[in-house]
Amino acid sequence: MHMSTFTSTTGIRRASFVLTLAVLLGIFYFHLGTPFITILFGYLTLLYLGKALPKAPAIVLFSLLFLVLVYLFGLFVSEAVNALPDITDTSIPIMVRYANKYGITPPFTDAETLKGFLINKTRTEVLPALKVASIFTKEFVYIIIGVVATCAIFSNGTIDLGRGTYPIKNNLYSAFTAELALRFRNFFQSFHTVMGAQVIISAVNTFFTGAFLGCLWLFGSPLPYSFVVVVITFLCGLLPIVGNLMSNTVIFSIGLTKSPELAVAALIYLIVLHKFEYFLNSKIIGGRIKNPMWLTLLALLVGERLAGIPGMILAPVVLNYLKLEGSQVEVS
Repeated sequence: MHMSTFTSTTGIRRASFVLTLAVLLGIFYFHLGTPFITILFGYLTLLYLGKALPKAPAIVLFSLLFLVLVYLFGLFVSEAVNALPDITDTSIPIMVRYANKYGITPPFTDAETLKGFLINKTRTEVLPALKVASIFTKEFVYIIIGVVATCAIFSNGTIDLGRGTYPIKNNLYSAFTAELALRFRNFFQSFHTVMGAQVIISAVNTFFTGAFLGCLWLFGSPLPYSFVVVVITFLCGLLPIVGNLMSNTVIFSIGLTKSPELAVAALIYLIVLHKFEYFLNSKIIGGRIKNPMWLTLLALLVGERLAGIPGMILAPVVLNYLKLEGSQVEVS
């Protein structure tokens, strides 16, 4: 194949797209979703801070915000660790008792064995894992690396630092890095589009869930572990479609620690709230992304299999990025 094929504008663009896909596949394959998501969220935050502040003060404020988030996350983990045994001890026996009462046969041989298994697993594996992993896991180190990389990119995100100094002005390296930068700008645009919409929806959902918790408190029936509920609601809301199911399950289980009636009331409220959010989703998600639900679900499944929760967060972003890039290519 002639060398001009590779050095043409079309060839360089194709090569940059192939390398971008290879980088994304590497992020999934090597389970680097956590630092990558940290960079994306961090850069988005710095862009907004940079609109009001010079670069140096924006980075300082971003670093302070990160430390505050670490502190709040530590509080959340501490409260979650204390709450989990009470939730499992109370909610699981109630659910098993109601299943037996209404003649529902769970897909296992013995309900009491399941109850004991879940409680034992929670105490012997989940809780120690939370205590140790929340501080010492490689994921936390990855987050620190992501924050440092974010600040560096925000300070100077140029790939080709020698642009304009080469003997050949229109050289292959400068042309390729320019196309590569465009690929990543398009990916960040997709992230901004998808996660910006998802954060709005999650914030609305968290606000109304918090309002419901406030009403319960005013009427003298506060839901236990409200701080855990609010944080889980927001975090789960960052996952499209399946996030609401996850948060609803947690809230229902916590409600059972108070009474079955409170759990049912909370579940009914959440169902009504999510029905209302369908209209919000159609305006925000539908207006921005325009991907069919089945395709988003498929992307979530693939992302989860490849990289767990970070993969589920990135999957809709990658899906939208592929559509964005593909829609900009003219077919002859």
